[in-house]
Amino acid sequence: MAKKVVKVGVKKESGYLYFVDKNGNVARAVMSRGNKKGKKGKPEVVAKPGIEKESGYLYFVDKDGDVSKAKMARGRK
Repeated sequence: MAKKVVKVGVKKESGYLYFVDKNGNVARAVMSRGNKKGKKGKPEVVAKPGIEKESGYLYFVDKDGDVSKAKMARGRK
């Protein structure tokens, strides 16, 4: 199960992929399927909570716009 790390409350727009970057900030990038011709660009930072990432966890932006983490499943058979 996922556990909330920080309440950010980011409002998501369609056509963008929201993620937690390597600096612990919430960023968004234009999705390749949703973009129009010629609309490309670098990911832009939306919020700066400055999360310190812990090894073995996957960090993501949940449906409420908050940052959550879940234990990564590795080595299962």
